[in-house]
Amino acid sequence: MFSGITEGLFEVKSIVRHKGLLHYKVILNEVLSKDLKVGASLSIDGVCQTVVAKHGVEVSFDAIQETLDKTTLNELFEGRKVNVERSIRYGDEMGGHEVSGHVFETATIIDKKITENNVALTIQCSEACFAFIKPKAYIAVDGSSLTVGLTITNKQQHSFEVYLIPETLRLTHFSNKKVGDKVNIEPDMKTKVLVEAVQDYFSNIEARLTILEKELKAVLEKENDKS
Repeated sequence: MFSGITEGLFEVKSIVRHKGLLHYKVILNEVLSKDLKVGASLSIDGVCQTVVAKHGVEVSFDAIQETLDKTTLNELFEGRKVNVERSIRYGDEMGGHEVSGHVFETATIIDKKITENNVALTIQCSEACFAFIKPKAYIAVDGSSLTVGLTITNKQQHSFEVYLIPETLRLTHFSNKKVGDKVNIEPDMKTKVLVEAVQDYFSNIEARLTILEKELKAVLEKENDKS
């Protein structure tokens, strides 16, 4: 589990591609690599990855085909920098929101507005993902916990805006992102569960009404028999 508070931007040192598997190394710093053990979980651009080897500040990961198909990790290359966050520990401050590192899908940046102290990104996602994205709710974009601003939906697109303060830009790669770039999206789990529960309830509304109608009919017939 992560908080969505990215702890820094770190370079991919090497990549080895196998059939259905990507093995890569990231160079961390002394703070993030301290007491880090094989088997621990880190968020790499919002994707929960398991440490498979560690040599000093060099940490290795394996991304399987399922991960490569659903995230931007398939686009990694040597020298690219990625957002990194270590998993939260009991007692840690939750500065963002609960992030699992299980990416829902990749989405596309379709607009980028730059002002003196702020960057606004407009991100287009699928209709299925958009159902879980609500104004003022949380969302993790490449692992960073952000607040959803404006949402836009029509026949052509489903998109939303997020706003990045200077501190977020300093610790992440969003300042380097361009229109057309892909990002990993994880909607807020609490919003997702609530929306799915409502969708499930109303998807079965006809069956529920049929059952209620039969029960009511049985009650009325019973009352008529008594009279």
